[in-house]
Amino acid sequence: MSEQVHNRLAVVRAEYKVSRQSLAEAVGAHYQTIGYIERGQYNPSLDLALKIAKFFGLPVEALFSLEPFRPLTDEVYGRKEP
Repeated sequence: MSEQVHNRLAVVRAEYKVSRQSLAEAVGAHYQTIGYIERGQYNPSLDLALKIAKFFGLPVEALFSLEPFRPLTDEVYGRKEP
């Protein structure tokens, strides 16, 4: 069984105002696959993760991680983890 890959895909996609369908078409995936990734029900292949990162012009580690992401408000406002 593979480890869950955490992601910020839904947040970034909303920020860029990109639909699942548009993203899927741009990276050669099905729009439902994008939804499965966003919900943590499917881990993207390395190829797909890199294509998604390239689409947004971000490093892959800004979108995907093996560790849960800290909430963006913590990162923006600098709250330290307990």
